[in-house]
Amino acid sequence: MRPTQAAFPATRLRRLRKSAALRDMVQENTLTPADFIWPVFVRDGENVVEPISSMPGVNRLSVDQVVKAAKDAHALGIPAICLFPYTDPSLKTEDCAEAWNPDNLSNRATRAIKDAVPDMAVMTDVALDPYNSNGHDGFVEDGYVVNDRTVEALVKQALSQARAGSDIIGPSDMMDGRIGALRGALEAEGHTNVALLSYSAKYASAFYGPFRDAVGASGALTGDKKGYQMNPGNSDEAMRLIERDLREGADMVMVKPGMPYLDICRRAKDMFGAPTFAYQVSGEYAMLAGASERGWLDGERAMMESLLCFKRAGCDGILTYFAPAAAKILNG
Repeated sequence: MRPTQAAFPATRLRRLRKSAALRDMVQENTLTPADFIWPVFVRDGENVVEPISSMPGVNRLSVDQVVKAAKDAHALGIPAICLFPYTDPSLKTEDCAEAWNPDNLSNRATRAIKDAVPDMAVMTDVALDPYNSNGHDGFVEDGYVVNDRTVEALVKQALSQARAGSDIIGPSDMMDGRIGALRGALEAEGHTNVALLSYSAKYASAFYGPFRDAVGASGALTGDKKGYQMNPGNSDEAMRLIERDLREGADMVMVKPGMPYLDICRRAKDMFGAPTFAYQVSGEYAMLAGASERGWLDGERAMMESLLCFKRAGCDGILTYFAPAAAKILNG
């Protein structure tokens, strides 16, 4: 039972807001660079830094530049980097075989980062859309993204990533049963310490547009993803999905997008107590970065406030394109 406060003026809640020292002393939630996973986009080539027009300040990087970025992030105290490949369109096929090619972009970048910065955790994405000629996260049959055949492919993809040295596998596909299948396959092949950070509550959102530009999937996508990603109007369903994934062997769970779904983050943390992450997705980033460029927002303050709100909502960590900029501020 909550204790009763003394009546005004014995209680003046503004007393503890009087100075920066008092405000800092009673602040309930704080950010550190260790709260961030930094998503980066990797492409073929050498010494390539290619701006993404819909994401101001974000670039596609060749493997050598991704390694440099990982070194910089590690020096800032960011513990993990998440790789998303911009796949050459000639390698995108209906059978998605490039997804489990040992020498695909993601796997080459993983090996390069682990060689150069062994202590940096590498997270890799499990879904077929970067390799699929129709832009979907799974195989399409008669206009429908099929589940079980897709899961078989996701297992092959995850095993290729684990062999390349991935520390964290991030299944973002939203197929049923994939966490159990992935965990079983990883265990069977001896990858017992590879963690699964499941995109358990991934909504069919309009906020993914710039990301699809970044990985070259927007032009290829036929139809939409509402048949497998979540309905934005649902909350109880998200809890069912998170519970299922934890039962199947997920080590951590993700809510995506982030700020429009803080209520889901809070419910998930309160209900399950598992490590809970949110993805501050490309559309969220683009809104803040674009408004800052135009002088409509104090970009630095808006960035830090937006990140702090995830901690307040119960998140243990945040995937954010702001990670290096925020870490520099937090490091003074």
